[in-house]
Amino acid sequence: MPELPEVETVRLGLNQVTLHQPIAGGDVLLDRTIAYPQPTLVFLAGIQGRAIAQWHRRGKYLLAELTDISSRSSSFPPSSPIPPSPAWLGVHLRMTGQLLWLSKADPLHKHCRVRLDFGNGRELRFLDQRTFGQMWYVPPGIAPATIITGLQRLGPEPLSPEFSCRYLTEKLSDRQRPIKNALLDQALVAGIGNIYADEALFLSGIRPQIHCAKLRPKRIARLHAAIQQVLQTAIDARGTTFSDFRDIAGTNGNYGSIAWVYNRDGQLCRVCSSGIQRLKLAGRSAHFCPQCQR
Repeated sequence: MPELPEVETVRLGLNQVTLHQPIAGGDVLLDRTIAYPQPTLVFLAGIQGRAIAQWHRRGKYLLAELTDISSRSSSFPPSSPIPPSPAWLGVHLRMTGQLLWLSKADPLHKHCRVRLDFGNGRELRFLDQRTFGQMWYVPPGIAPATIITGLQRLGPEPLSPEFSCRYLTEKLSDRQRPIKNALLDQALVAGIGNIYADEALFLSGIRPQIHCAKLRPKRIARLHAAIQQVLQTAIDARGTTFSDFRDIAGTNGNYGSIAWVYNRDGQLCRVCSSGIQRLKLAGRSAHFCPQCQR
């Protein structure tokens, strides 16, 4: 599933190519991809004729601010409450979703679910093999979280001032569950998933099965720094591709080649040469080095 660095990579790419061009129309090839509104003709009518002023990201959600072509985009920090605007287009890639910026002449992929025509020979296509991804049209004057209710449950952005070491220490101090599971809780911190939870725990020297309440403040401080470090490194590497993730040009992310532990079970640790191990926690995989992590 795309996590914060992958979604941020897509956001940056979309802001380079899609802004200030009226959406001429589109086509919904799988109705259930549109979470709101139904029928899908209402979704298409809502976005048609509007231009994308700016793409924002909140956790793993993409939010396109839709305005008249003459309007200027408002700006706000990604961790701030999202204000109402003329209209919004929301996207959640889920497990296998991809947004690709393509020529209208490009062959249509069998997993294409939605096409948005920008009237200049280019279109934005939403591909989704597993069909769990969703799109929303939020009408003018309504805050996105009113319609995209998953936004209401998100914790602070991990690269924002709100995600402080003090915040993380307070949230973990009395939690009786493994730290890996806590980091996957989007209400604790938005945007982290399996890949970067494993990587941050390695960098901080913490085993994934350690219960949160057993972590002393100094270890939590190292974890806080490691979360921010690994996420920024992954954004700089344009995300991770192990199976489905592609940026808007269809290019793989590069972080996988430098990953410390994720998806490397049985391989040698890059620091101590011990074998990387894998275990299951609440049905999710966790990768760690038994020597470097305690």
